[in-house]
Amino acid sequence: MGMIKIIELHAFDDETLVQKFDMKDNVIKKGSSLTVRESQVAVFCDKGKTADVFGAGTYKLNTDSLPVISKLLAWKYGFETPFKSEIYFVNVKEITGIRWGTSNPVPVQTEYGIIRIRGNGAYSFKITVPELFLTSVAGMAECYETNKLNKALRTLLVGSISSAFATCNVSLSDMTSKYAELSEEVKKSVAARCGELGVTLTAFDIENLSVPPELEKAVDENARLGLMRNNVDVYAKIAQADALKAAAGNGTAGTILGVGIGNVLGKEVISSNTVSPSDICSVCRKPIQPDSKFCSGCGNPIPRFCSKCGKPIVAGANFCPECGQKLN
Repeated sequence: MGMIKIIELHAFDDETLVQKFDMKDNVIKKGSSLTVRESQVAVFCDKGKTADVFGAGTYKLNTDSLPVISKLLAWKYGFETPFKSEIYFVNVKEITGIRWGTSNPVPVQTEYGIIRIRGNGAYSFKITVPELFLTSVAGMAECYETNKLNKALRTLLVGSISSAFATCNVSLSDMTSKYAELSEEVKKSVAARCGELGVTLTAFDIENLSVPPELEKAVDENARLGLMRNNVDVYAKIAQADALKAAAGNGTAGTILGVGIGNVLGKEVISSNTVSPSDICSVCRKPIQPDSKFCSGCGNPIPRFCSKCGKPIVAGANFCPECGQKLN
């Protein structure tokens, strides 16, 4: 059994969070030197209980620098007798750029019901209460590696995405614009649990969230139809102009003008509630039936216009929004 003069850990490797100092059956004597480097914390333990904690610096070990150990060992006359102690060095630098991803889809409540979402991104963390981390997570192990903690953190973070969706009231249509808001909510929701482990989550970023391909296609189609519904008069006029251009190319423009399309383009006046049976679809040239909202031949939306001012009429309206004309 020898006397330890210098206690230090030169450096952590990239994968280690806790490293126990190898005493090699030696003992600590009064005046032994402890060196703790930047991004390290040294924790002295006695019989499995954490005692004195040292941040970066150089220390001479004596009664004053080891108040907890002194109390635990009941030194009556101060630090005179050599003693043994378990000493752990804890890595307290910020660990950044840790990747996360959903190994299994996460169910979230959306405007389409419960949808399973996949995602990925990165996070960073730092051990901020070393003695708590040592007892609650590392379990006084001789060596505790980063990947063990990352496995627990990933599970915690991914599990919080579902509650973040509910809290932020995010819809699938605006999901990509809410990544920052969702990320902050996930970070906030796991703060308390991380604190219980002696860890602080310093950053959490969502880089991508995706829905099943078939749902993504349906959402895109719904957005396209919504755009068409909101601009039905514009699409109708474009379709009519295209039909007239095509007719001019094959010599039938005069016929088309004769059946009413010239009147539509020129005056933009159509009955506010019904469509005359003699009117013809500007796209497929099939007759339009009365009270039809879409062409029975091709499905093209049929625009409605006020009979008084000629302005477009919104579906279901009882009065013209432009002139106030009562609609039959």
